[in-house]
Amino acid sequence: MAQPGAEATQYQFHSFGAHFCEVRVNRFTGEPRVTRFTTVVDIGRVVNAQATRSQLVGGVIFGIGHALLEDNPPELDTGRLAGSNLADYLVPVNADIPAIDVHWLGKPDPVISDFGARGVGEVGTVGSAAAVGNAIFNATGTRVRDVPITLDKLL
Repeated sequence: MAQPGAEATQYQFHSFGAHFCEVRVNRFTGEPRVTRFTTVVDIGRVVNAQATRSQLVGGVIFGIGHALLEDNPPELDTGRLAGSNLADYLVPVNADIPAIDVHWLGKPDPVISDFGARGVGEVGTVGSAAAVGNAIFNATGTRVRDVPITLDKLL
């Protein structure tokens, strides 16, 4: 790891990404479906390509679930969560998720360390729900500012 000298303190060590998705909305029911999703990230040198791809795809799936399905509001009279078990908690399944294209730049970051790798942790998740929301806005003209984006908010 590079010693935090004068040069190293001039930089911020963050990973970056961009998410692009296509959503189709049924004109009769208003149901949104994600049909394509592409993620491009800059995470420095990739150490393990298979694990990196899996981390990014899992993050995108988490973001799609957050945008369209996952909700657990508190009960107004008790303050407890309405869904008291995981059986009632909706998460995306295979039928909800399209093929996800994942790309990374793969350029080592020589300032952060000699190896040049940065973190890939939450880069796939951060921004995926917003990409779905923006795609739904582009498809319908309705801007929904809170998630999950449900039919009642679109109609």
